[in-house]
Amino acid sequence: MAYIIVFEIRLHLILAMMIRLSHSLAGVIVLCLGIIDASCQQKPIKFRKKMIAAESYETVGVIDVNNDQQPDLVSGALWYEGPGFMTRHFITLPTRFDEYHNDFSTVPMDVDGDGWTDFITGGWQDQYIYWRKNPESGDREWKTQNIGKTGNVETIRSWDIDGDGRPEIVPNNPNNPLKIFRLVTDSKGKGTGKFNEYLVHETQGHGLGFGDVNGDGRGDLIINSGWLEAPQKPFSEKWIFHREFQLMKASIPIIVADVNNDGANDLIFGQGHDYGLEWLEQLKDSVGMRTWKKHTIDSSASQYHTMELADLDNDGSPELITGKRYRAHGDHDPGAADSIGLYYFKWNGQLFEKNVISYGPLGEGKGTGNYFIVTDLDSNGRKDIAVGGKDGLFVFYSE
Repeated sequence: MAYIIVFEIRLHLILAMMIRLSHSLAGVIVLCLGIIDASCQQKPIKFRKKMIAAESYETVGVIDVNNDQQPDLVSGALWYEGPGFMTRHFITLPTRFDEYHNDFSTVPMDVDGDGWTDFITGGWQDQYIYWRKNPESGDREWKTQNIGKTGNVETIRSWDIDGDGRPEIVPNNPNNPLKIFRLVTDSKGKGTGKFNEYLVHETQGHGLGFGDVNGDGRGDLIINSGWLEAPQKPFSEKWIFHREFQLMKASIPIIVADVNNDGANDLIFGQGHDYGLEWLEQLKDSVGMRTWKKHTIDSSASQYHTMELADLDNDGSPELITGKRYRAHGDHDPGAADSIGLYYFKWNGQLFEKNVISYGPLGEGKGTGNYFIVTDLDSNGRKDIAVGGKDGLFVFYSE
């Protein structure tokens, strides 16, 4: 009889454990469907780090320089032949001041309509933006031609301001007027080598973005002290300024995206010369007026000077890719002596989760420079990251 009692007790215990386990598994299934439990989410993306050069240029672009249908890397004085990026060619020698070069962007564009891709850049010290002409040969120097004087160039971005399919050039020039430069094209839509200049706002600060803030279908411009509402005719009508926030020395770009999928675009930005990575949630108050609520993404790192939004894991939702600009202001920024990092942040429905791509002291970790590219460099269907900076030029291959 004692054996029967013990057996029955053990049987009840086993059944109770099975019931509890089934409940636990059911809970896990619910959490997975709701994308809440971190254990149910995709594993972090692995990247293979490849050093391309020890040069200290802070910008890199991806351009098919020699028209061989392979993406090449263009950075400062040199371009690197794809797909291996080991063979390099001279472009021209950018002027230099202190530890900086007058080369703060690499915007690809066939400026003169000859079928060869040129690029647009500019510098802080010389206060001009200019384009470098592709010589159609890997062994000839690229000629530099001025586009316009803008004031100190923090960096440059290209956005399709009027929705005609051709991007315009928009430099960030702190404490100087905000201008748009539009390529002049011929009757066939080819570039002529010339640009028209348009004044948008009398001044701008550190930080620049582009996107539809108010949902009217037109792209607006965002500066650190507010946003400029685009008119129907952006090159002939006045842009309306809305002073609704203060982003301090914000990143370039300030990203416009609907973070929480509520139908209203929000703003993502970093502090280019201080600690902090944040997003502003667009809301409406009781009378329908627009308000902004600040959320912290990461407060542990400084000099989030630039960023990109791209779908790294091919799940249909973009990730935020950013990191520390190494020696953005030399030794003078808060956190300048901290380790260097490159990260991607994934929105999980409630907050941004931080994933490390590279981190460590100089020589181990990698930062962002002030202009980098996220694209598929090896044609395997996954996006890679090409990034320069004072800490060298690297490619991070997604694996």
